[in-house]
Amino acid sequence: MLPSATKNPVLSPAKRRRLLSFKTMLLGLCVVFALAILTTWASTRTQIVDLGSDNQMHNSGVYREWSKGAVIVLIRHAERCDRSNDACLNDPSGITVAGSEAAKGVGNGLQQLGMQGTEVLSSPEVRTRQTAHFIFGKAISSEDWVKACDKDFADTALAHKSPQHNLVLVTHSGCIDHMERQLKVPGGLRSSDYASALFISVAANGKPRILGQMNANEWQKLLVSTRT
Repeated sequence: MLPSATKNPVLSPAKRRRLLSFKTMLLGLCVVFALAILTTWASTRTQIVDLGSDNQMHNSGVYREWSKGAVIVLIRHAERCDRSNDACLNDPSGITVAGSEAAKGVGNGLQQLGMQGTEVLSSPEVRTRQTAHFIFGKAISSEDWVKACDKDFADTALAHKSPQHNLVLVTHSGCIDHMERQLKVPGGLRSSDYASALFISVAANGKPRILGQMNANEWQKLLVSTRT
């Protein structure tokens, strides 16, 4: 004869209420724990502020840090000729005519901030040297490390930052990506358009912090807002 099936014990209404209360409390604790983990993770991720307004430039601390000479700016080269249908400037490995105009706009914005005491370097690639020339209106010194977009780029850039002197680097998207990786920017937020500028402040102890990013087409809006 087969053994008879064990019957589930019948819980009293009071026990059912206690069991339901325990399950509800356990679920609540799980939710709180998950939120705590999510909050902790989010607090370690760096968000990039859009600097396309005078208020954002103020609130992010760009003006304050720039006046102290505590800023590194990473500028991606302007539109590549070999990846565009637009007219080339001259060299096919350089930038487009439209890219040169965008670079001039970036230069106007940087001049508004003030370039006194600012050090400038460019990657030696044609597209970055051309971009730098149109930003600053003259040929800019180039160094090989500014195009070496590897895991050491961020540390090398910080090592080249002189105290009380802002540093502007005309470089590549890969180099900017490595800097953002080191400063814990999530993958979905790591991007740099042509001629965009990433602003980073460097504290007295050498610790870097991203202030925000300015796209090339936003400089003109900023200039207009500061004149009115």
